[in-house]
Amino acid sequence: MATIFRNAIEHGGPTVTVRVGPLPDGDGFYVEDDGPGFPAIDDGNVFDTADTTSDDGTGFGLSIVREIATAHGWEVTATGGSDGGARLEFTGVERPGDEP
Repeated sequence: MATIFRNAIEHGGPTVTVRVGPLPDGDGFYVEDDGPGFPAIDDGNVFDTADTTSDDGTGFGLSIVREIATAHGWEVTATGGSDGGARLEFTGVERPGDEP
């Protein structure tokens, strides 16, 4: 999660707001911000290593997020946030007490 928050601040500035909450269907959670969002979300590359919009960025941030999600058996997708920023949705999340 630290990578997501760091990305939000690096791309949205120090006043960006980050929200975390459950998905409506209960299958996971979202993390979204009110920053500038993903400029080229339709190209499907936002999770690729070295895909960055920052002159001094490495492009590892969302690639790491995808690797962590995959290691947990989750799926992660990128979309626009409710306030126009970036939103990541994590699905396939088992919570304590969920049936196996």
